[in-house]
Amino acid sequence: MSAGAGGLRQLLAAAVTKGVAEARAAIFGHVLNPSGKRSATKLLRKKLVGEHLAQWYPYDIKRDDPLVMAREEKERLAKLEMRKRRGKGPPKKGQGRRAVKRSK
Repeated sequence: MSAGAGGLRQLLAAAVTKGVAEARAAIFGHVLNPSGKRSATKLLRKKLVGEHLAQWYPYDIKRDDPLVMAREEKERLAKLEMRKRRGKGPPKKGQGRRAVKRSK
């Protein structure tokens, strides 16, 4: 009879412990995870920073205005042309440093 009573006592103790854990989670806003599996609750509790971070930076006119992009592209091409005239531009295909090493 005492073995049955011990089992009942353990069962009651487990139920009370479970009830206390549920009450604690409800009061303090914790997430109850009795199975111990991984969950994203820790990440989801954090504030989302993307929107706040985007507000910090000023509006970028380059993205929306094609004229600004076209002017920057013209400047880039002009700069590249000047470098080519001075002999500082990129080598032709197949005449780079690796190809020169290979031919020696």
